[in-house]
Amino acid sequence: MFDVVVIGAGQAGLAAAYWLQRRGLVPWRDFVVLDRNDGPGGAWRHRWPALTLGRAHGIHDLPGLPLGEPDASRPASEVVADYYGRYEREFGLPVERPVRVDRVEAESRDPEAPLVVRAGTRNWRTRLVISAAGTWTKPFVPHVPGIGSFEGHQLRTVDFWGAEEFRGQHVVVVGGGLSAVQFILMLEQAGATTTWSTRRDPDWVDDPFDERWGVAIEERVDARASAGLVPFSVVRNTGIPPWPEYLAARDRGRLVSSGPIRRILPDAVEFASGETVLADAILWSTGFRADLDHLAPLHLREPGGGIATRNGVEVARDDRVLLVGYGASASTVGATRAGRRAALTALTRLTADSLVG
Repeated sequence: MFDVVVIGAGQAGLAAAYWLQRRGLVPWRDFVVLDRNDGPGGAWRHRWPALTLGRAHGIHDLPGLPLGEPDASRPASEVVADYYGRYEREFGLPVERPVRVDRVEAESRDPEAPLVVRAGTRNWRTRLVISAAGTWTKPFVPHVPGIGSFEGHQLRTVDFWGAEEFRGQHVVVVGGGLSAVQFILMLEQAGATTTWSTRRDPDWVDDPFDERWGVAIEERVDARASAGLVPFSVVRNTGIPPWPEYLAARDRGRLVSSGPIRRILPDAVEFASGETVLADAILWSTGFRADLDHLAPLHLREPGGGIATRNGVEVARDDRVLLVGYGASASTVGATRAGRRAALTALTRLTADSLVG
């Protein structure tokens, strides 16, 4: 039986694994990391090739091994995959892949019984689970009247691979975050026209995207998670920085929102303002939800729909489960800190259990 099973080898999962090893747990004997991907890189390995390192927002160092200064013109997916792979090898982290975790369940009704992590016909018994599955596999698309009637192409952030296929087309881009902004600029450069839709006015911010800014964002998101409510996305709280290329696009009318969508027609989108635009495609850049389906057998959700947490990572309903990549840590700003906090909390609980035993 393992002391800890970490689910996910993205930024938070690798940070947790690093601290588990650094504080004395032995890889493969005491803990293991299960990753659904075919190779290292977490969600970054799935990002579109045009997203270069220089255009990517928020690639943070992992503990013990800085990223350095790689070529900013390289795709972020390649840079991060290389970095995470090097990180796993440097510290001998026990990452097993590809493993798609189906569910985590208790071995018995005893609240202190071991947990069983199941993936197909395989299973791992463990005292504790650090769930770092992230959000990439759970893109969110809101319900909009008529969404099923649209005869053009609909895709989500996870489906986007390049803008060239939309040359000469009109694309409605939905979402108020940085990904939506970047998609609009890429589509424009590829020869497509766009209409931007956001539920609220775009949130242009003047504050620098620094560590203090990141902590403030985390605190706002974590307040809901701590209360057991479904946390708002980090993107919703982030805003759009006043970078020159964004301001220039706003000035020429490209980054100006037409507002929320009222309904979707077979060949067009109608906005709440009454404006209707013909559309060849709709790109839903409307955020993600936490990947928590594998934890459903443990019944961790509160009446408010979320999972109540303490200190950002501790699950109120079950001390055997620690969450990272949920709430405030579902971002590159908070993931590394959350991984460390989860690992140290796990070690504290294991030490307490050994003393009791």
